[in-house]
Amino acid sequence: MNLIDHPSEPAAHKVENDTSKTRIFREVRRLIIMGHIKPGERLDVDELAGRYQTSVTPVRDALQMLGQEELVQIKPRSGYFVARLTLKKLRDMLQLRKILEVSAVEMAAQRITAEQVSELRSVHAGYTGDDDESYDRYTDENRRFHYLIGLASGNLELAEMIGHLHDRLARFMVLRHGGFSQEITHAKIVEALVNKDVAAAKAALLDDIDTSEDAILDRVLDEIAPSWHVD
Repeated sequence: MNLIDHPSEPAAHKVENDTSKTRIFREVRRLIIMGHIKPGERLDVDELAGRYQTSVTPVRDALQMLGQEELVQIKPRSGYFVARLTLKKLRDMLQLRKILEVSAVEMAAQRITAEQVSELRSVHAGYTGDDDESYDRYTDENRRFHYLIGLASGNLELAEMIGHLHDRLARFMVLRHGGFSQEITHAKIVEALVNKDVAAAKAALLDDIDTSEDAILDRVLDEIAPSWHVD
């Protein structure tokens, strides 16, 4: 049954579009984060609609969502492109991350609840390998972990800023290849939070952030810059 030919079923058609939009968003996001689609590359709406066997509407909706994460740049009358990033902007975002997350962890160490500690401990599903699917999950888990610390600070706006910043940094965060190590560094942060030890929580967080930043910049400068168009 073709829903397009049955205007009496708009609700069912909307559900189909919403499902397609979410699937396209997730899959194209993963391709961008993993570097399979390079910065500056054009995303053809009709081609994506054909690949995912859907109309152009959910494709455009998915690309708009990726635009909100600043992974896709929308150019009027030109189309959709994978966003480029200068090295200066990357460094600025990494510096901003440190400012925001240090503030969050210092407040969280004083306010975190047992329920929030339990949430932090349940974030990671364990190391499963070095494939794209696993690294995509590790990156999402890392975002959730630091977002939850933001929530534990008691400042929802701060948590939302941290989450959005991780969305913008996702394609670089995956470069750290921290699937195994991030669980160890995150466990140290949780232990300090449980002990309400502000200094230890800050030190553990900075160790995690600095290690991550060094790995990202090393990969970008040594291997990725020419193809990623990082100036």
